[in-house]
Amino acid sequence: MSSKRASRTRNWAERQRKDPYVQKAREGAFRSRAAFKLQQLDQKDRLLRPGMLVVDLGAAPGSWSQYAVSRVGPTGTIVAVDRLEMKAIPGVHQIVGDFLDQEISEELHQALGERPVDLVISDLAPNLSCVRTVDQTAMESLVLAAVRFSQQHLTPNGALVTKFFEGEQADSLRRAIETFFITSRVRKPDASRAKSTESYIVARRPVSAEGP
Repeated sequence: MSSKRASRTRNWAERQRKDPYVQKAREGAFRSRAAFKLQQLDQKDRLLRPGMLVVDLGAAPGSWSQYAVSRVGPTGTIVAVDRLEMKAIPGVHQIVGDFLDQEISEELHQALGERPVDLVISDLAPNLSCVRTVDQTAMESLVLAAVRFSQQHLTPNGALVTKFFEGEQADSLRRAIETFFITSRVRKPDASRAKSTESYIVARRPVSAEGP
């Protein structure tokens, strides 16, 4: 291992050791600290309630699904989709694959049946290239894919929560989302690291069945 890589590894380990959300995730048996981002978004915007049908896009390793299933209870349904297979979560229906693929889209449609979705949650992020404009463009594509999915499946009063990256393209992305939802709000939960460019959009009530 190179000295530079070893230094990065040590820095990451030290950051993890000092991170209170990492410790809370261990204590709460969550698979990652990301669970607390959704928890804080839920507390702020009252997103989840018993009996809801929720789709978790890009669910692995599963911490958002873990939190969501605890909130919707036994009368609710969580459908988690990711290209990576993850360890089963009680009460969560897992689909392995890319939700943009036709075959996976059909499997997802079968899992949902005729019931419209109450909430779509997406913590999707691209594989980072460390070239900011490239990463923002890739992130925008994922966000708009989540928007299109939401347009097709949400109830009239449904909501979408999706991650995005702050930057030069963020304003145009927010304007695009405002076009397809009655209301939208930008949130930066405390559990999101201060140095991270990630933020979240909470968009409610899709205006039509046609995506961007």
